[in-house]
Amino acid sequence: QVQLVESGGGLVQAGGSLRLACVASGSIFSINAMGWYRQAPGKQRDFLAAITRGGSTTYADSVKGRFTISRDNTKMTVYLQMNSLKPEDTAAYYCSASHSDNRRDWGQGTQVTVSS
Repeated sequence: QVQLVESGGGLVQAGGSLRLACVASGSIFSINAMGWYRQAPGKQRDFLAAITRGGSTTYADSVKGRFTISRDNTKMTVYLQMNSLKPEDTAAYYCSASHSDNRRDWGQGTQVTVSS
């Protein structure tokens, strides 16, 4: 099992930036990809971005060009740089790890609130 701990959320004005971090520990050897999702109250959890073991990245259309996923293997950390934030980006943001046996682990989430 992998433990994921997110940080970096907070309150920011529209147009501002935040960088989320997710530190992974535990059975990290089986991780195929790491990703970020978000969930607003009363809505489903939506995919935002992912980075594979090989470094390939994918993004949801809603954040393409504004959000960037990256990683630091020496720190076992994945980042989500979020720029040009909008009020509709307000949500709980979750880090996820996908494994070779199709398991998925989740972090506890970090709240991002964008004021208008």
